[in-house]
Amino acid sequence: MDPAQIKASLDPEEIRQKLKLKHLQVKTEFHERHKEASKYLKEKGLDLGTIREHSAKLLTAGALAGTMVLSSPTGSLALLPPPHEILEKSRSTSLPAVSRATRLREALKEILPEKVRPLTREEEKYLEQIFIELTGIPARATLEGEHLNTTYGRIGAEQHLRRYPGDINPNHAPESDEYGGDDPDEILKEGMAPGLGAWGYFAPSKEKLTPHLVETEKWYAVVQTLYLPDWNTRVKYLRDWYKYRKVFIVNTENGRAVVAAIADSGPAAWTGKHFGGSPEVMDYLGGPRYKKGPVVLFFVDDPENKIPLGPVEYNEV
Repeated sequence: MDPAQIKASLDPEEIRQKLKLKHLQVKTEFHERHKEASKYLKEKGLDLGTIREHSAKLLTAGALAGTMVLSSPTGSLALLPPPHEILEKSRSTSLPAVSRATRLREALKEILPEKVRPLTREEEKYLEQIFIELTGIPARATLEGEHLNTTYGRIGAEQHLRRYPGDINPNHAPESDEYGGDDPDEILKEGMAPGLGAWGYFAPSKEKLTPHLVETEKWYAVVQTLYLPDWNTRVKYLRDWYKYRKVFIVNTENGRAVVAAIADSGPAAWTGKHFGGSPEVMDYLGGPRYKKGPVVLFFVDDPENKIPLGPVEYNEV
């Protein structure tokens, strides 16, 4: 293959992603193999990824101090701070403590490609580690051998689902003291879906609608089960497996995250969307005007059903 053909076959985005992953892999291996050194760097406010920048600052400070000493009269030496103070000052230029949401957003920028696409297994593994470390949620791209066609795509706004025969939109109004938005009526503006969800009514009657089922519809998600390559051959098993399966959804632009339950199948491929979210899910992820955006969606590994549905409030410093 001649040089022109080699150049044409190279994908800059693919190379950039591989370099980013290699960078993260080296950092992870350093922290695992050299725990004491990693702890020391953390105590000093130094990040392994920016150690070269810190070294440059130290060298600059040293060169500046040497220049001042050599070019100044002897009597002015007393005006300069001791050399160790100059070095300490340059060392203390690290960033202050930041919120976990900020750290998550920065990590997503490092790992995710600029355009949505199916992630590699290596990319998904890094995200799994980051999610458990920063949010405490055991999110998995693959769970019990099941995997969606993509875990990084666009989510779109969905309507309320009928929970029981005769259910109407006003019944979905949130209590004012439990709603985090500016106006509880905002949550009703999406209206009611004309049809039922993929699994029908949540309860056979209003009297049998439990608080758990209320939360399930309130925080529901939509995934493209019908486009799974083995859906037609394993439809009975997969219908049961995906019904109300918990998923972890992260808005990659602001770091907001929710745990939702799969309660419908879609959206259609022609819409350009890969997932859907209830009015409550979308409102929490991006506010009342948030109708579509990039997200990462993983399964939640919660066999004992201990993780509640709803917002994941992890954003403490």
